[in-house]
Amino acid sequence: MTKKEAKTEAEKQKINQKVHQLITKIDANPQKTENYLELATYLLEQGSFVQATQLLEQAKSLVKEPQDLDYDLAVCYYMQGEFDKALGLLDQIPNDDLVLYQKALVYLKLGQPQKALAYALTIKQIDERVNELLGDIWLNLGEMQQAAASYCQIPDNKRSAKVNFLLGITVLATDKEQAKQYLAKSRELDSKYYEQALEQYAAILSNIDNQDKQDD
Repeated sequence: MTKKEAKTEAEKQKINQKVHQLITKIDANPQKTENYLELATYLLEQGSFVQATQLLEQAKSLVKEPQDLDYDLAVCYYMQGEFDKALGLLDQIPNDDLVLYQKALVYLKLGQPQKALAYALTIKQIDERVNELLGDIWLNLGEMQQAAASYCQIPDNKRSAKVNFLLGITVLATDKEQAKQYLAKSRELDSKYYEQALEQYAAILSNIDNQDKQDD
């Protein structure tokens, strides 16, 4: 077994142990909502969306207050691309910042950025995650200046490869040198994402390139 394989095996064992511990907690108190939410959250963090969904769906018939599972179950549906099912649950939950954020995410994925924006702008506590979402929505609407302004609210040291790349896209037409710096930072943080994003935004990059040539 190589070092890499040994490390992977050790990580698998660690995950399995944690899952086993959380299942033991559920078995000890099968009516306690928090136990299911804790395991579902852990499964989501590991990318096990189907298992998390199945767990919460089954739990709804076991816990005393099944509605307390609805938000997390909506997140599970969202992660699997089942946006209508996610909205169906979210519409039954009172609108707090978490619900508004999740609704905005869903509507953006459904290709309804105006509706997504309406929910996102209603969020009271604006953090890095919300600013990133607002940037994504403005970018989707073709409003580059507003998108850049939202992304720029995220501190430099907290900007992911994605945020840096999209900042590069939003300022490319107005400040090419600054855009190059953002794109270089994106590549430095995550070269795999950078290459994928280059393909995804090839049309925008090409249009700006053609525009520059015409201006020359």
